[in-house]
Amino acid sequence: MEIKKPNIILLLSDDQGEWAMGCSGNNEIITPNIDRIAREGIRFKNFFCASPVCSPARATLLTGRIPSQHGVHDWLRDDNKKQEEIEYLKGQTGYTDILSKNGYVCGLSGKWHLGKSSTPQKGFDYWFAHKSGGGPYYNAPFYEDGELVNKDGYATDIITDKAIDFIKKYAKKQPFYLHVGYTAPHSPWVNNHPKEYTDLYDDCAFETCKMDGEHKDSIYLTKEVLKNLKENQKGYYGATTAMDYNIGRILDLLDELDIRKDTLLVFMSDNGFSCGHHGFWGKGNATFPINMYESSVKVPCIISHRGKIPEGLVSSDLVSAYDFMPTLLEYLGIDYVSEIDLPGRSFEPVLRGEELPKDRAVVVMDEYGPNRMIRGERYKFIKRYPYGPHEMYDLLKDPGEKNNLMEKATDESTELANKLDYELEKWFLKYVNPEIDGAKEAVYGSGQINLAGLWSKGEVSHSCDDYIKEKLKENGK
Repeated sequence: MEIKKPNIILLLSDDQGEWAMGCSGNNEIITPNIDRIAREGIRFKNFFCASPVCSPARATLLTGRIPSQHGVHDWLRDDNKKQEEIEYLKGQTGYTDILSKNGYVCGLSGKWHLGKSSTPQKGFDYWFAHKSGGGPYYNAPFYEDGELVNKDGYATDIITDKAIDFIKKYAKKQPFYLHVGYTAPHSPWVNNHPKEYTDLYDDCAFETCKMDGEHKDSIYLTKEVLKNLKENQKGYYGATTAMDYNIGRILDLLDELDIRKDTLLVFMSDNGFSCGHHGFWGKGNATFPINMYESSVKVPCIISHRGKIPEGLVSSDLVSAYDFMPTLLEYLGIDYVSEIDLPGRSFEPVLRGEELPKDRAVVVMDEYGPNRMIRGERYKFIKRYPYGPHEMYDLLKDPGEKNNLMEKATDESTELANKLDYELEKWFLKYVNPEIDGAKEAVYGSGQINLAGLWSKGEVSHSCDDYIKEKLKENGK
């Protein structure tokens, strides 16, 4: 597909499940502008993050590398200056580096959360970065012109204001890439969002995110939410609607400037999220052992380019965040030869309304430290190193993932599990950098505090704070 350099806008939400959009069938949540992008493009209903937590998922999206290739295995902590100063992706090529070398001006507004947020990286010319990965929505900390400032107002509005300024500056001057990193709908949810949005859900029954009992492995977040379930539900939905309203501001500006047809629009989330699904609130680290449920690993992905990409289509192809970089570059007609073997395969034919090649693998892989997943069209196998517990689900007969076939294994299910285990091991063996192999990392879901594996030069890489706190609670201490 030969295309003159279009502008590119990536709208990236934070902790949004694929289920949390009107266009995906949720009749309670109010997302008219996200739904509008879906009507004007292609919605991928089987798009998977590479890891069900923010930083490694974002690093994969940007570099095309799985966590065991880029070395970010958990959300990144910045509790002190030493942690703040680590540039986790230093020396690794991201697609923004490539865009910058191909005539694009690149801008970031919002969440970065890939280390050293104070400093522009990866080919970005404009840099307005949230200091951390989340936090209060009012008086939020951002790096602006190299200075850390707490901005008055509501974070979602502020991120959009800066994005709009960037668009106005570069529209019709040179092709631009704009990364709009919303912190919504990440926690906190109570008393953190304008009442005009949360009040919309006063009478909502929240049938689309019912608590399914309480998961036996749920940890602190679920227990905190259950202290005031309705207000947290209103906050999550309200935060999403507030973000949607601001996305509408960007869409309206593109129409006003008459550059919508010149702009490739992508809406995604970093990782999935459960608001009561399976009996917990959170993502992969909402339970211990870490989970790989569909609600944690499946994320929104909508791609639209007026006049270029078919409108109103829904694709059921299994695609992953590690496929995004090769897809984008092929769509733009930019050749790139990676210095390492990347796992992703372009799904650009789908953007032309065509089918993917028949020889393309119909599985996706996920990893979160020593937890890995292989997911095909019907079966999902989750392996936890070194000794389990493992899980396997028949998603055709059991889409709710309630019946773990590994618990009462038959000869047939054992044979299938062994086959999937073999395919998983073979795939990861091909792509893992043994210096930073996630299967050997002590990832608890409490945050990464240093470079991984050998790259840390013997220092501790991961925090286990939340795990220790949970065990102390269990022991009554």
